[in-house]
Amino acid sequence: MIVLVDLLLMLIDLTGSILSAILQTFLRPRLKCIDGELCLITGAGGALGRLFALEFAKEGAHLVLWDCNAAANEQTARLVRELGVRVHTYTVDLSKRRNIYETANRVRAEVGHVSIMVNNAGVVAGRRLLDCPDELLERTLLVNCHALFWMTKAFLPRMKEQNHGHIVTIASALGLFSTACVEDYCASKFGAVGFHESLTHELIAEDLNGIKTTLVCPYIVDTGMFAGCEIRKELRSIIPPLEPLYTVQQSMKAILAEQQMICIPRLMYIPFLARALLPWEANVATYRFMGGDKCMLPFIKNIEMKTSNGHTKLC
Repeated sequence: MIVLVDLLLMLIDLTGSILSAILQTFLRPRLKCIDGELCLITGAGGALGRLFALEFAKEGAHLVLWDCNAAANEQTARLVRELGVRVHTYTVDLSKRRNIYETANRVRAEVGHVSIMVNNAGVVAGRRLLDCPDELLERTLLVNCHALFWMTKAFLPRMKEQNHGHIVTIASALGLFSTACVEDYCASKFGAVGFHESLTHELIAEDLNGIKTTLVCPYIVDTGMFAGCEIRKELRSIIPPLEPLYTVQQSMKAILAEQQMICIPRLMYIPFLARALLPWEANVATYRFMGGDKCMLPFIKNIEMKTSNGHTKLC
């Protein structure tokens, strides 16, 4: 009898959640105020990180900016200070656990307790698996996935003490479905999505309803990170690379509305669902039709032609 009652309550909750999601699609959701909150953004020296910093500054948040590129990070800080917002910068290598923990201690001592954490930084090796040095593969996984564990362990305890905070994971559509020749990136983003979802379930199970989470899964953003990546030419106008500002603005709407997950554009929900519902062969046929099976080859060729170390920052 108890099981039947619980089943009925679950179905009521399920129906209510679906109806609420439908209403939020058509109605403008209520956005929360983050004035005076302390927001930490990783990868703040890149294009996306810089735009996130400016958007959070416009909302009145104080900022802590982390990046491995000190000069780019300071440039972001200068732009933010022009808006009259208090900002602190730190040079951090997210592939090094000790560096994260030590810098987190400095932030708590010098600035205060972080209440909004935006895990935005990321890298990609840009090499085919058998041609890629192990060090580059490891770095992708360390920065894109492992760092999420260390960042959370560093800043979540205080959020839990106060039952207040917001953790944002900038993942990727390639954390929901994969494509060829970027095994390191797909694996790291699948890991990021899994980590984020498990953490969200843990917070809910502990009744910490004051700590919110938002998972952002954008399609390829036109920052240069995947320069050269191309799907079938007839479809490029339908699914073009995303403009960075549009991506950040859509992400901010989701964050301020305390939306648990957003795919940008919404069209990305289709391959996500197709991957789960269709046979493997059907997904392969779809990828081939769209040119998704070979879309990364021009990007890899571009990387191989460069004299850099093969890593491009997620901007």
